[in-house]
Amino acid sequence: MQIAAQDVGRLSRLLAGCAGLTVAALGTAGLLSMPADDREPLLSSPGAALPAAGLALCLLAPSGAGRVRRGVAYVLAVLAAAVGVAALSRHPAAGVAIVLSGLALAGLDVQLRRRPGDPARYRIADPLLVGASIITLVALVPRMFAPTFPDGRGPDSLMTPLHAGALLTLAVGALLARPESGPLRTAAAAGPGVKVRRALPAVVAVPVIAALVSALAVRTGISRPAAAISTGAILAALAVLALVGFLVRSLEGADRKQRTLVAELHEQRDFADTLLQSMNEAVLVLDANYHVIDVNRRWRELTGHPGPIDSPALPPSGTGDWLVRRADGTDVPVLATMATIPDATGAPRGYVATYVDITDRKRAEDELNARAAELTVSNERLQESNTRLEAALAFKNDLTSMLTHDMAQPISSIASLSELLHADWADLPDDIRLELVAKIDKNTNRLIKMTNDLQLLFRLDTGSVTARRTPVPLLEVVTSVTGELRAEGDVEVNVGEELSALADRQHVWHVVRNLLGNALAYGGAPVEIHAERQGECVVLVVEDAGPGIPEELVPGLFDRFMRGSGLGLFIVRHLVEANGGSVRYERTEPHGACLITTWEAASV
Repeated sequence: MQIAAQDVGRLSRLLAGCAGLTVAALGTAGLLSMPADDREPLLSSPGAALPAAGLALCLLAPSGAGRVRRGVAYVLAVLAAAVGVAALSRHPAAGVAIVLSGLALAGLDVQLRRRPGDPARYRIADPLLVGASIITLVALVPRMFAPTFPDGRGPDSLMTPLHAGALLTLAVGALLARPESGPLRTAAAAGPGVKVRRALPAVVAVPVIAALVSALAVRTGISRPAAAISTGAILAALAVLALVGFLVRSLEGADRKQRTLVAELHEQRDFADTLLQSMNEAVLVLDANYHVIDVNRRWRELTGHPGPIDSPALPPSGTGDWLVRRADGTDVPVLATMATIPDATGAPRGYVATYVDITDRKRAEDELNARAAELTVSNERLQESNTRLEAALAFKNDLTSMLTHDMAQPISSIASLSELLHADWADLPDDIRLELVAKIDKNTNRLIKMTNDLQLLFRLDTGSVTARRTPVPLLEVVTSVTGELRAEGDVEVNVGEELSALADRQHVWHVVRNLLGNALAYGGAPVEIHAERQGECVVLVVEDAGPGIPEELVPGLFDRFMRGSGLGLFIVRHLVEANGGSVRYERTEPHGACLITTWEAASV
């Protein structure tokens, strides 16, 4: 059916193009055949407008006419109308018909609405073409009745048959040029307008057939001219009456059908309105321009708007959480759905927004989220407590291990030596007494150092150690430590007098004391301490020639209770970092250990 409709449309436009060429040819032939002594001015002759009008119709007939072609056609149509205006004084009927035809061609594609919002459009060319057709039929019908008069002399006509035939052909061609619109369109719904369009050819054909019958009757001698004219008039009147009766009957049937459709429409509207108002969801109906058409009772209860709605905030397309603003300014959480109502072509015809109140659900979600947040905080606190407990337990175990191992040995030595002195004091020579007292003193100093380190460890663990940073001469500190350890002969010092670190003096002393003590206890001679300035920092290095530190102990070298270093390197790391510095370990070649501390340089 679609292919057939396309073929009919092509045929209709082809006939329109042929009609335009025919009109142009008739107009040109009429101008050339006009006697020389009877010629009138070209611009006031109706025949001069026919070539322009015919060419305009030929250019407008194709469906894919471009802008240039249509522009040329409109210019020719306006030119034809102007010639018709010029011919009004000498040829009124032909001039009016030409003006109407030219204007119809110029507005062939212009469509208007009767009133705003009316979906139906009407071409302005249709009434102009109908008027031109009526004028040409009025001019042609008397010519058809001419054979009924004696000697073939009929009544005078409004225009020449050439002009009338050409203008009628032009009007028919203009109707055929746009089969999808105008009076010939068949895609409209059935009704009186369609019936009129279908009966229009019969209305035009009845007078013509009556004239032919009358002329045939006269030629065959069946009737006189007056009788033939009367017969034609009666046939025409009967046809008109039959058409009027048919139209009246069609109008009555259409009116009954319209009343039935209106009643059904009202019933469906009432049902739809009842359904809309009885829904538990709040519903908002909008047109294609997002203007509110209707709302239901639940929507007014949800929003608190008793009167007209201007422009409410609309949710995005789809379904999701949304906030509806009430009339009092508060927001209501809802589950909103925005859906499109498409028309027959798929374009948006309107929109429907539905809202479901989820205040209770939101409240429950908020309470659940608050409980979850509290539970998360409690879990984090519990995890922190567990971590602190694990650290405290590890600290207790390490401390117990150190106390039972590192401190038990000097205490046992002091106890046994003291017991020996107490029991055999009178029998022991002085040199043995001195040696035993020296050992007791050494173990006592060792216990004192352990106790001081433990006190410093507790202070570091609680974060109560603060650095009072002042310029500290490194050579002075190193000399003091080597003198206390009585290691002047075992340590090679290479520190310049001008080198000073910006740090806490007591912290620097503890760092050098621990590094040098570890190098002498666990490393090998020679032990070297040297320092140098590197940019804004001072680097202090303690290097020995011992076996070095095993690779498996290097990652935890500066942890507390490290095997082989006790608390010394753990204290070193914390004291250096408390003064803004750093400490690291490097292996020396071919063997030995190198501990490097970096301090901020002090300006001297």
